[in-house]
Amino acid sequence: MRLHRAGFALLPLLLLAGPPAAAEDPAFTLTLKDHRFTPTELTVPANVRVKLTIRNQDPTPAEFESHDFKAEKVIAAGREVTLTIGPLKPGSYGYFDDYHEKDAKGRLIAQ
Repeated sequence: MRLHRAGFALLPLLLLAGPPAAAEDPAFTLTLKDHRFTPTELTVPANVRVKLTIRNQDPTPAEFESHDFKAEKVIAAGREVTLTIGPLKPGSYGYFDDYHEKDAKGRLIAQ
């Protein structure tokens, strides 16, 4: 295979360009206030990674946790964290605040 001079001239430009840009993961937000999640049920797309931001608007820390999709993160009072989860198969996945599990519960619905 022969490369023409023009092909050699373009080669450095192609190498600098790098791989094609990936599409952003879909993003969703949960809010924790008065030890309750809003929304309590959140629908996300199945079979893709998603970014999930959890905002803790309570004056105390929270521990976002899910045994179903294997997540655990402490969130300081008045702060937020962003997790990348999935891809999740279609189904229902529970989450909760481990510090206030009785009140702070919710579900992700992947479809």
